[in-house]
Amino acid sequence: MGVRIIIGLTAAALLAACEKTDHGVDRGIDAGRLAEKVKWGIYVDPDGCDIWMADDGIEGYSVLRLDPKTGERVCSGVLPPGYAAGHKRGSSIPDPI
Repeated sequence: MGVRIIIGLTAAALLAACEKTDHGVDRGIDAGRLAEKVKWGIYVDPDGCDIWMADDGIEGYSVLRLDPKTGERVCSGVLPPGYAAGHKRGSSIPDPI
């Protein structure tokens, strides 16, 4: 009987871990949809390729800029490597680091 309970609890825990989570939503202090509240800028990596970047206070986000047709990285050459342009400041929550 005890083995059945352990197996049942293990199965329930594994199924609970499969719950879908919407990663496009911030559930913290300044909760909301990331697409609506985070303003993006561009950072140029050392290879000269563009990276979308955003700062949401404690959290920061970066995404490779990809060509929608080919899926390859965009290396526009408009800005020098190591340069950041656009929105660089996120929420009013201070970064503790």
